[in-house]
Amino acid sequence: MTEVRGQGAGPGGDERDRAATVRLFIALAPPDEAKDELARELRSAYDAYPHMRWNRIEDWHITLAFLGELPVATVPLLRPPLADLAASRRPVELGLRGGGHFDERVLWSGIDGDLEGLHRLAADVRAVVRECGVPFEDRPLRPHLTLARARRDDLSSVVDVADGLAGFTGCRWRADRLHLVGSNFGRGPGPIRYRDIEAWSFDGR
Repeated sequence: MTEVRGQGAGPGGDERDRAATVRLFIALAPPDEAKDELARELRSAYDAYPHMRWNRIEDWHITLAFLGELPVATVPLLRPPLADLAASRRPVELGLRGGGHFDERVLWSGIDGDLEGLHRLAADVRAVVRECGVPFEDRPLRPHLTLARARRDDLSSVVDVADGLAGFTGCRWRADRLHLVGSNFGRGPGPIRYRDIEAWSFDGR
């Protein structure tokens, strides 16, 4: 378990404000074998498009609820109800399949498998967040795994790589843990980094 800590001030930011907030989301994470399978499929794209901003493989995740920048004090409010939710739920069987893009800028892999169960889980997660009184933008769930982002002057690479992923079908796997994740988005010029604040096993029968 990783506790939330301040990241220091970004350009123009205030260190005390940065230390007092964290960017949060709740997610599922594919197992290593599923990530390795997709990474092998992407190997030629990594070589052909090194200028794209590729996400680290260890950071790949399926977002269920994006909460945004919130006070660090929000974290202890979320922990008990999320733990209770995970304890009552069974793992969800999923797979990675195909690829696509958002606005020719964001490359993603699609999600296959028990999508009905995934949507129910996301709805329950969001209900927990609302019951905790945590404000967030409740956007419709579009299950995907974000892989990379294009540079501002590049409007073709993402589309080309997405087309190359069209025939990809990965192995099925069980998402057996619910993750509360923090990121350093907006905290400086470097790449986005994610870390588990806490994760809970799905223990339902």
